[in-house]
Amino acid sequence: MSGFRCFARVARRAAALALVSGLLPLAAHGQPAGIDPQAQKLLKAATDFLAGQKQFSVDTRNSMEVVLTSGQKIQFNHAARQSVQRPNKLRAERTGDLVNQVFYYDGKSLTLSNPGDNVYATVAVPGTIEEMLDYARTSLDIVAPAGDLVYSNAYDILMTDVTQGFVVGKAVIEGARCDHLAFRAPHIDLQIWIQEGKEPLIRKLVLTTRDVVNAPQFSVVATKWNLRPQLTDKSFSFAPPSGAKKTDFMPMGRN
Repeated sequence: MSGFRCFARVARRAAALALVSGLLPLAAHGQPAGIDPQAQKLLKAATDFLAGQKQFSVDTRNSMEVVLTSGQKIQFNHAARQSVQRPNKLRAERTGDLVNQVFYYDGKSLTLSNPGDNVYATVAVPGTIEEMLDYARTSLDIVAPAGDLVYSNAYDILMTDVTQGFVVGKAVIEGARCDHLAFRAPHIDLQIWIQEGKEPLIRKLVLTTRDVVNAPQFSVVATKWNLRPQLTDKSFSFAPPSGAKKTDFMPMGRN
């Protein structure tokens, strides 16, 4: 217990020092009203840049908060690697506290493999990344890691129902100097950190769900971007390992 009290005192002192020294002007003066055009411009540049990449891969470190019935938050973590080849190939691998899965899309079929259980499911899907992601979400209740960012219209998706947005300031994420942006929609807060320069890559994203008790957060940190990965058709195709058991996806609405 004394350790928690000590940590809390340190946190309070750090916050007080930041306010006194002017390091937290937004906390002192309140959130700006409306949407700052500069925040929109920076986000649009980042999403357009990624949409223009014919292929890329990104490694991420992710954390998800779950709120217990007592109100206490519990955090779970996983790492992911996503490889994309436009217009119709995607592979995503996730390993961590709650998940060990590989997500394959080869332009014709979607396969979800659980290597730990040696189980997989395959289904025919539409022929572009955007169509596949829509189908996976609406028909199978499956969401690819950071899938919204892969859409060619990612800006429109991220800005849906947004009522406020501003540039928080500068920050350094994984060694890259970034612009830190904050946006607010009716039920969700979004923070996003975008790398400065000719390659405005998204380096971090934090979603806060305000309509859930105690506002749990989901965060993604991009630890490595590769805009020239060595990808082949084999990178996105699934070959069942020996002894693997094939199962079916459970349709939406069934327990």
